[in-house]
Amino acid sequence: MDTLKRLFRDRSAATAVEYGVIAGVISGILLIGLQAFSDSLLVLLNYITDTIAAAWGTKP
Repeated sequence: MDTLKRLFRDRSAATAVEYGVIAGVISGILLIGLQAFSDSLLVLLNYITDTIAAAWGTKP
């Protein structure tokens, strides 16, 4: 219990927690952004594949 009280009084621990929260939020935003990017990239690659297959006269 004393350790918990000391952590609440220690301001450097609060700073570390704040940095952890900031890193977590940034990670979440990056994951959401990369998911949207990967969907767009998949659409583009499928378009390229279909175009090349049509030029060769084959179906994918």
